[in-house]
Amino acid sequence: MALHIVFANPEIPPNTGNIARTCAATGSTLHLVKPLGFDISDRALKRAGLDYWPYVRLEVHESLDDFMKKYGPEGENKRMWLATTKGAKRYDTVEYRDEDMFLFGRETAGLPRDFIAEHAGSAIRIPMSADTRLRSFNLANSANIILFEALRQLGYPGLE
Repeated sequence: MALHIVFANPEIPPNTGNIARTCAATGSTLHLVKPLGFDISDRALKRAGLDYWPYVRLEVHESLDDFMKKYGPEGENKRMWLATTKGAKRYDTVEYRDEDMFLFGRETAGLPRDFIAEHAGSAIRIPMSADTRLRSFNLANSANIILFEALRQLGYPGLE
């Protein structure tokens, strides 16, 4: 049993470090899609992940296209959910399954618009205030919110 968090082009090392720690603690796999806004050996990234890095199941992909070739319709064809403020479905209305993948875009721009349009049926969102000063939630927090809803639905497999 495993869920997958995918950060496409993350820019802020502590966000990736925080979700790496979550992935280690939940047995989830972390996928990082290049280009990254930092070196994954960066001290800040490791500090945010503390001593969890040896326990993180990590896959690094050269591009979103490479990731999709491996896991999209041409590859292993895992079910993917795109986390975006443009999603039509609320994240808590979806019935999640083992091996689901949750894709998140970069902190400043999200996922590419054409990619979202191509996969609009899989776009989910976290409800938030209509106040236009709020662009979105923090990347790591958003990943945690969605991941833990999926884990809750699945009965927290392997977790105590």
